[in-house]
Amino acid sequence: MELVPVPFGVLVNRLFTEITRKKAAFDLPARHFSLGDPARDLSVSIHGHRASSPLGPAAGPHTQLAQNIVLSWLAGCRVMELKTVQVKDDLVIPRPCIDMQTVGFNVEWSQELTLERSLEEYVKASMLIEMLKGSGVLPGLSPGFGDTVFDMSVGYDLAGIRSPRVQAFVDGLLDAGRVIERLRDQVPAGWRHLRDLPFPTRISDTLTLSTFHGCPPEEIEGIGEHLLRDLGLHLVVKLNPTLLGPDELRAILRDRLGFAELAVPDSAFEKDARWSQVVGFVERLGALAEARGRGFGVKFTNTLLVRNHKSFFPATEKEMYLSGAPLHVLAMALVQRFRRRFGDRYPISFSAGIDAANFPDAVALGLKPVSVCTDLLRAGGYGRTRNYHAELFRRMDAAGATDLDTFAIRGLGQGEAALASLGLPEAAAAACRAALQGKGDLRDAAGPAFDAWVSAARLRNTDVHLERALEDPRYAAAKNSTPPKKVGSSLTLFDCLTCDKCIPVCPNDANFALPMPKGAVRLERLVPGAAGFTLELVGETPVEEAHQIANFADACNECGHCDVMCPEDGGPYVVKPRFFGSVEAWTLAPARDGFALERSGDAIRMHGRFGTRTFVVESGAGPVRYQGEGFDLRLDPSDPARTARGVASGPVDLGYLRIMERLREAVTAPDAVNFVSAALSVVAPAARQG
Repeated sequence: MELVPVPFGVLVNRLFTEITRKKAAFDLPARHFSLGDPARDLSVSIHGHRASSPLGPAAGPHTQLAQNIVLSWLAGCRVMELKTVQVKDDLVIPRPCIDMQTVGFNVEWSQELTLERSLEEYVKASMLIEMLKGSGVLPGLSPGFGDTVFDMSVGYDLAGIRSPRVQAFVDGLLDAGRVIERLRDQVPAGWRHLRDLPFPTRISDTLTLSTFHGCPPEEIEGIGEHLLRDLGLHLVVKLNPTLLGPDELRAILRDRLGFAELAVPDSAFEKDARWSQVVGFVERLGALAEARGRGFGVKFTNTLLVRNHKSFFPATEKEMYLSGAPLHVLAMALVQRFRRRFGDRYPISFSAGIDAANFPDAVALGLKPVSVCTDLLRAGGYGRTRNYHAELFRRMDAAGATDLDTFAIRGLGQGEAALASLGLPEAAAAACRAALQGKGDLRDAAGPAFDAWVSAARLRNTDVHLERALEDPRYAAAKNSTPPKKVGSSLTLFDCLTCDKCIPVCPNDANFALPMPKGAVRLERLVPGAAGFTLELVGETPVEEAHQIANFADACNECGHCDVMCPEDGGPYVVKPRFFGSVEAWTLAPARDGFALERSGDAIRMHGRFGTRTFVVESGAGPVRYQGEGFDLRLDPSDPARTARGVASGPVDLGYLRIMERLREAVTAPDAVNFVSAALSVVAPAARQG
């Protein structure tokens, strides 16, 4: 299924209607927003740009649609690692493509939208964030906690990156003025006061180069030179876990952590850059960046290619990509190796198995940004990041730190050892030791030596964290071998367990709750005769739960993840009522059951597909019009036999009418807020003056 971006006006209408009416945003309750704490400074510098927190979503399923990025921002993320794009933007992604039964595996790795659509999604996200900051709907937002950095990502070879379309993508993020002006006019009239905010036109000037998926190792330096010299970007080179080499990687993965079933093919090491190559181009690209007045750093790591030993993905997929707990240890081993070679000279971006428990440690290592993907796919979704900051606050309070540099010195108990390595004069060292014992401010005590003290602590923290991670059972196979529980029942169109797990685990907010009155749906048919129609009862479909689960097809890429997390079998994205954002999208998916709603004057016309049968129901102030193959009727659904007028070549199944009417009433209820209702209620903005 191809993703269809939600129109900007619909996003604006949905977001601000939901916040004001429901105290939620894209189904994330306001109680799960993470809006900072004025007593603590979590800010970091990303190539000279201030980000209010080092936390961010990793380049992946959480950063390819505008609503994804807004959800991440409301959850406290302030560095947005945009999903990697490439010139080949017509990939056919296997379905399903995300397997979170235990650790994390996937077979999707690049943006699923075209370059042009990707650019617009990122601009839309930036504008929505500015609207949230400028609208006053977030009174709990701490001063200074709104600063956000967008980091673009491209791959995977020099020719593709130099192509006109990739160049246009980069240029569009460097100066998004034309896109912004076009999108301003799409802001609905109800929110016109947000239309003329001073939206930043420079969305991003930092770029992470992905060196995965066949990126030729000998080209990495040339790509880096092009990005630094020709495009003038700040640069991070994202490296692969295979840099550890086959012996060390397999020793950690299989011997230390116990993932004996995971096999990394020799070809993965043969195709990737080697350590000696990385050391060389890091030195040269770092020098070039310094000469050009640009930032340079590295990122650990891409996912790890392993052989597909499972049956979840299509049989054609012989390889898959590992993430989660085991990757955390492998990536940290590379952080240690890199720092033993380069010290704290280059900033390190980190993404591998981050969760609430290890996020404070990663921050204490001075990693920035610290980005997450796998953990956001677990129960609770974006709401999990609130615990990241809560745990960091707890650890900072315990260490007596109110900023991240002080936390680096105090957080893992390495402050005194780090101080000793600096060789300061005794008087200066004594003042620092006294401050470390709570008798003064560390920064004031250390003076000019403070930055060196922070760097030394980060290096020692790296060794301490890796040593602990290698011994911690939560990263090992035994603790990561139990899949989500299934209860043995199967999903149906309506009632399920209504545990609602499928809603927050979807990165795209494709699954949503649909309040619906209890009471069976009558399955009837109208039989035409000489004297009119007679009504026959065929059966009933029970509706026993207070609300139902539905799926918004445009935002669903059929990744299969909600099926993994659902306690029942069948998959919410397959079985539950599926709504398309437009009749056009519905028409272009003839193999998929579902519904599309559109306004027709004062009425709503609903298109439905059940297998090979399609129907249209038009509901307004008068009789309902019900059309399908062989019939076109107008009737009162409460008394169809007496009121039916029109033509019918044979018996007319009213079951589909009953189902569609029940769904229409639910999705358009006065208090309903979802993508469908938001689209139907969008009021176009008035024409701009001048």
